[in-house]
Amino acid sequence: MTTAPPTSDDAIRAKLDDRYGRRRARAPRWVVILGIVVAVAIIGWFGWMTVASSLESVDADATGFTVVDDRTVSLSFQITAPLDREVACILEAQDEEHGIVGWRVLVIPPSSEHTRAFAETIPTTAAATTGLINSCWVT
Repeated sequence: MTTAPPTSDDAIRAKLDDRYGRRRARAPRWVVILGIVVAVAIIGWFGWMTVASSLESVDADATGFTVVDDRTVSLSFQITAPLDREVACILEAQDEEHGIVGWRVLVIPPSSEHTRAFAETIPTTAAATTGLINSCWVT
């Protein structure tokens, strides 16, 4: 017994698949939907973590310093911080070999302004050549 040859590519592919036991496996619709939901949830979580960490960040920039005498440095700086949050900063005075010769922890009260400027003095144990901000954080 002979059969007529298939006429289309799909018919040929289907006949060969039947002959050799191949099947095209398709994922059920619920698996695809679940995969999309999980991917959207992961992207949303990463996005929220990025936004949440930037909401609590503090940016501090030293705008200048003055060596008052062998025991004092005056540091001018500005901070950009979250509204109505208390901020703490570590101010440092260093000598010409970058050794720390003075430091101070400054607690800045909450404010309704994002960016504020300050001028603070740092007591030193020896002659300093520079003043800088080590770090700032929300308390």
